[in-house]
Amino acid sequence: MAGVSVCIKYSMFIFNFVSWLCGTSILAVAIWLRVGKDGREILSPGDATINPYIAVNILIAVGAIIMILGFLGCFGAMKENQFMLVLFFIGLILILLLQVVAGILGATNKSKTERALNETLQTNVHLLSATNENGKLFQKAFSEIQEELKCCGLINGASDWGNNFQYYYKSCECPSASDSSCTKYDGKTIYKQSCFSLLRGLFSRRLSVVIGLAFGLAAVEV
Repeated sequence: MAGVSVCIKYSMFIFNFVSWLCGTSILAVAIWLRVGKDGREILSPGDATINPYIAVNILIAVGAIIMILGFLGCFGAMKENQFMLVLFFIGLILILLLQVVAGILGATNKSKTERALNETLQTNVHLLSATNENGKLFQKAFSEIQEELKCCGLINGASDWGNNFQYYYKSCECPSASDSSCTKYDGKTIYKQSCFSLLRGLFSRRLSVVIGLAFGLAAVEV
């Protein structure tokens, strides 16, 4: 009986340790999605009723709580504390439900969020040639996106920048004039492709990560 008890004890510890690792993974990926260099000024949809980060925020909370519950479960298993183990399993069931909610929110809002994003990008293109403070904030964020995604301009290419091109052309610069992805504009060798489709693809992939993470880890926990 003692051997069986020890086996159950360490099995419970391993199970709770795996749960703790799952919580850590959820938290790490969700934070990366939330604070990643995706230019929130660029990707934030114009429709105020749609928050593209709501599912990510839920996953951050889920990851943090699972980490705490996993620690409590490990401690309870080693100390053979039934109260802490029961608390862990109740918490795990609640967290499982939250993960499913996050996945459903991500899936149901995906098309709406993408549509609002498209409208926002098309509306905000004028900010690239603006000279006011809002325009400068948008331009700074967008220049970082250009450099990361290797593109230039939002809809129509470098011409979207207007007179501001001379200040931000370096983030558009292409390393080789002979490269098929490059073109000449205003005496500079820049990327030919605009950033519109690349931004849509980036946002869509991150939404897919949220949905997959929520449902995938929920299946593992079940």
